Amino acid sequence: MSTAPHVDAAHVDLSRVDLFRVDGLHVDVAELLHRRDLTVDDIADLPEDLRYELIDGRLVLSPLALPIHQFIAVAITHAAMQHCPEDVLINGEQAVLLDRRNELRPDVVLIHEEGAGKSPVRPGDVPLVVEVISESSKKFDRDGKLKKYAYVGIRNYWIVDPLAERVTLTQFALGPGGDYQQLLETDELVTVDRPWAITLDLPAWTRRRDRIRAVARPDS
Repeated sequence: MSTAPHVDAAHVDLSRVDLFRVDGLHVDVAELLHRRDLTVDDIADLPEDLRYELIDGRLVLSPLALPIHQFIAVAITHAAMQHCPEDVLINGEQAVLLDRRNELRPDVVLIHEEGAGKSPVRPGDVPLVVEVISESSKKFDRDGKLKKYAYVGIRNYWIVDPLAERVTLTQFALGPGGDYQQLLETDELVTVDRPWAITLDLPAWTRRRDRIRAVARPDS
């Protein structure tokens, strides 16, 4: 879930954060935002429609992504579905449990069916995660998440950057030592072969982004 900006206790007006009632319990999000020792148990009762990630024991909230961000995530999903095996699901912003202090929501997640019976899903059931970066997330997507996804053994990680001069894909795969190795960086029409053949029309995404930038109203 690479959206702009991420919000924690230092950046949110806590007076406007509501108490959520879930199964008869009150969930004080403002209180959770102050803590740095959270586990997945502490966030289990958060509303499903609340956009958040758990990062190193911190609850991080995110507003809705920009339309071009969502457009690219949907385009990746459609591209991956073209040759998708029958036993794999493709979801957007699916929660992935890395450990008790980290639960992330990549923009696109591939899941083997045998691991799709509950959420969050486990890394061993995830052959690929994709992050579409934003201004506020680009450092963490390229550094922090790169390390975290590799550490839990997710075999493939893509970063799609719509902020570059041209929309760019960087493709990583786990190497023998357990770290990600960069296989590709391109802004061209490309077909990758991991986890299966997927064709990505990056120039079309660049044209769409540039058209939006040219015609979008200043107040939009």
